[in-house]
Amino acid sequence: MKMVTLRIDGKELQVEEGTTILEAAKAGGIDIPTLCHSDRLKPYGACRLCMIEVTKGGRTHLAASCVYEAEDGIVVRTDTEQIRGIRRMIIELLWPSLTDLAKEYGVTASRFWHKNTECNLCGLCVRYCSEIKKLDAVFFKGRGVDRELAIVPELAKECAFCHECHELCTSGWIVTHSDQIFG
Repeated sequence: MKMVTLRIDGKELQVEEGTTILEAAKAGGIDIPTLCHSDRLKPYGACRLCMIEVTKGGRTHLAASCVYEAEDGIVVRTDTEQIRGIRRMIIELLWPSLTDLAKEYGVTASRFWHKNTECNLCGLCVRYCSEIKKLDAVFFKGRGVDRELAIVPELAKECAFCHECHELCTSGWIVTHSDQIFG
């Protein structure tokens, strides 16, 4: 396999071609926060918590590290003020389900209206049910602030006994509310 060399936060790393920046950073001991990422699922890039700055050919742009592949010669920064601002905004949008990250990023409240839920809408349970179980029983309904977890009623009994997605739930919400959701 071909190797590529890149620099992440000043650290030069060599990784196999096709490795995402998130994977490269992890291999190099560099932490990038994630919400919708799981090694068991295909990269998704939805939550944008793993945003980074990539400089390539003298131009800098933002990218989701979980879906952006490492390339020869790129320079990546994971903790700039712009990146921290993006992460703070995401934390506010998903308030109050990200309390640990909120503390780390100095977020004490949200400017946005929220439903009373601790589900952080990461989608891991939805994607697990689709990609691994091939059942598509769990889904999101609604958009924006009205988005919430739902289940296909005809499949509720299967979900009630499966619970495989519980270990992926980053907020613990699906575990504590499974009786209400799945019957």
